[in-house]
Amino acid sequence: MKASPAARRADPLDFLDIGSTLTPDERLVRDTVRAFVAERVLPHIAGWFDEGRFPRELIPELGELGLLGMHLEGYGCTGASAVSYGLACLELEAADSGLRSFVSVQGSLAMYAIYAFGSEEQRQHWLPRMARGAAIGCFGLTEWDFGSDPAGMRTTARRSGSDYILNGSKAWITNGGFADVAIVWARTDPEDGKRSGAIRGFLVPKGSKGFRTNDIGRKLSLRASVTSELVFEDVRLPAEAILPNVTGLRGPLACLSEARYGIVWGALGAARTCYETALEYAKTRIQFEKPIASFQLTQAKLVNMLLELQKGQLVALQLGRMKDAGTLAPEHVSFGKLNNVREALAICREARTILGASGITLEYPIIRHMNNLESVLTYEGTSEIHTLILGEAITGIAAYKA
Repeated sequence: MKASPAARRADPLDFLDIGSTLTPDERLVRDTVRAFVAERVLPHIAGWFDEGRFPRELIPELGELGLLGMHLEGYGCTGASAVSYGLACLELEAADSGLRSFVSVQGSLAMYAIYAFGSEEQRQHWLPRMARGAAIGCFGLTEWDFGSDPAGMRTTARRSGSDYILNGSKAWITNGGFADVAIVWARTDPEDGKRSGAIRGFLVPKGSKGFRTNDIGRKLSLRASVTSELVFEDVRLPAEAILPNVTGLRGPLACLSEARYGIVWGALGAARTCYETALEYAKTRIQFEKPIASFQLTQAKLVNMLLELQKGQLVALQLGRMKDAGTLAPEHVSFGKLNNVREALAICREARTILGASGITLEYPIIRHMNNLESVLTYEGTSEIHTLILGEAITGIAAYKA
């Protein structure tokens, strides 16, 4: 007699059978990226993290898999669905947040900025190479003194004839130290009658005179990722370097919303790895002559992890379906980023307690994911900022300033 669905043992990694709701194409993306990660990343990632090295040798392979700018149409991009892109982010971050961060910055920040706001000439020049991984981009918005309030940026682009002269600096820039082009947001000259100029985006190629980068070291988070400062000292740029199709913060904030969407999924990858690690450890770790998985308190921890992991996956999937339908708003992305990163970090911390002292070594992935998620929690919008975005959405009252 064939067992009914209710009689089958639930999958502890997909208790609600969310995978059954995916299309064949979405499952193919998920399985392809998972296999790539298992073969090319997992055997080495603890060492890369320990060394503080991003594996640049993987970039062409990421391009061959179509993961760079995969949700964009044309220019060598695969035009994948939002859900497929999210699943790829989840599987990449199941290995390490640094790998997913590279893909997010390349595709959702740098490439998307050119795709959405660049000229056709800029798109043709940069996007096909970036999709292959032959050119790398970074995204310069945050400054040392202006993170949550980018409108206060001090980086300026002053007109000089038909050119612009760029001065200032950007901080905490992923990929900055080896990028071939930086998307830099700067304040231009004030127009007549205005106290300050408009914020515009500029394409700054590597090697431009007066442009240098300084990698930020001594990190205890995102160690398998390059984080840099960008410095601009009288960098002369032609007018063709400006992104012509956007003015103001609308441009960079739209790019951030694209990247935050990937984080909604990616954080769950880190959480899944930590939950899976804790589950397997609990079934084999013997204390008081039996596995600790048999103890009520340990089971309670594992169940709470499972609940939040599956709820987060449902949130991500719903946001992905909304994005594919064209109904996703930035506040929806804030909902997902706030909830999923917060719960992912809680899952990782709880998983660490099950492993005890073993959980703090790189023999297991948990402390690495915990440290990485401390950065994910605050980059591309802190929890406080996303809370205020949601507060404004439900009350109609902005509470950003007193």
